[in-house]
Amino acid sequence: QVQLVESGGGLVQPGGSLRLSCAASGFTLDYYAIGWFRQAPGKEREGVSCISSSDGSTYYADSVKGRFTISRDNAKNTVYLQMNSLKFEDTAVYFCARSKYCRYDYDYWGQGTQVTVSS
Repeated sequence: QVQLVESGGGLVQPGGSLRLSCAASGFTLDYYAIGWFRQAPGKEREGVSCISSSDGSTYYADSVKGRFTISRDNAKNTVYLQMNSLKFEDTAVYFCARSKYCRYDYDYWGQGTQVTVSS
């Protein structure tokens, strides 16, 4: 059965860093794009980043460009989101999700991991 499990969230001060992991099981990660999304209280879910399956192309929301880096390790069935220079407005629940291509619909989602940026 397809599963995506996020981990690595937590409480961090502004300017700090966290690395989120998305562990995939039940399917071959190599053939799928993985996207990271986030949802803050009272706000709509927004796309943060995506990494394609074919050539590893990466995409970022303007709000995180230059601060976040997405990567994948197919051998470990895991996708990472390195988050640096965190800001208060990065506080949200972060989800990873699976798609055939970054700009297509996502069919499986993880449960999410909380990231809180606070002093």
